[in-house]
Amino acid sequence: MKHFLWNGEIPFLQLDDQENPPTLIPFLVKESANKAAMIVCPGGGYHHRANHEGEPVARWLNSLGISAFVLNYRTAPYKHPVPLTDAQRAIRFVRSHAEEWNLDKQKVGILGFSAGGHLAASTSTLYHHHGTDFSDLVDQEDCRPDLAVLCYPVISLLEHFHEGSMINLLGDHPDEEARTLLSCDRNVTADTPPAFLWHTADDASVPVENSLLYAAALSKKKVPFEMHIFPHGRHGLGLASDEPIVGKWTELCAGWLTQQGF
Repeated sequence: MKHFLWNGEIPFLQLDDQENPPTLIPFLVKESANKAAMIVCPGGGYHHRANHEGEPVARWLNSLGISAFVLNYRTAPYKHPVPLTDAQRAIRFVRSHAEEWNLDKQKVGILGFSAGGHLAASTSTLYHHHGTDFSDLVDQEDCRPDLAVLCYPVISLLEHFHEGSMINLLGDHPDEEARTLLSCDRNVTADTPPAFLWHTADDASVPVENSLLYAAALSKKKVPFEMHIFPHGRHGLGLASDEPIVGKWTELCAGWLTQQGF
């Protein structure tokens, strides 16, 4: 049986505007053999953050022996690069506390749903883009995640895109350059972290082509990945614990994480 530590909400970024600071909610595994950690990014179209894609997911990761941190990244009216900056800083912050929290700096991944999946994929492909520079010890840590789990993710802002996520992130009339920069499939390189993806073929909100585009880009660059497309299931299922078919994604993902040393 695992032993959990919950230390409450942690602000990890000092800002002049403190009305809506980004925070991390830690769900630490007290005794973990692999010392792995995962940043969890709930979805919500960059408009809000869906609760069912936060704490329940962290608890599931804990059951696998993985410490989890639910990321309360800033959403609308904040625009790009604010959410990306929050995610990058969160990874750096976790790595900077690795010794204190019994974590391995080489095993810090990111997991996201829908727009949170877009944030996780953006963090995986734009880790060399810095929205803001912080001159402190935390900022000296690497912000590239070691792997990514992408659950029915928004990937492209050029084709098959989720309009609400794009508008909330870039505004009403984003230019082609910004949309291209934030189309994650366009930014995959040989150094992009390995990924696990799942989607449903009849997702009416975020078309399955988003995951297919990212998988194709990973394949082209020979980046390891695993992908599962389930035939039916609405958007936003989260853990999908009430869905006998789609709900198998957690078991499949657990096996993949084990293979990755997590």
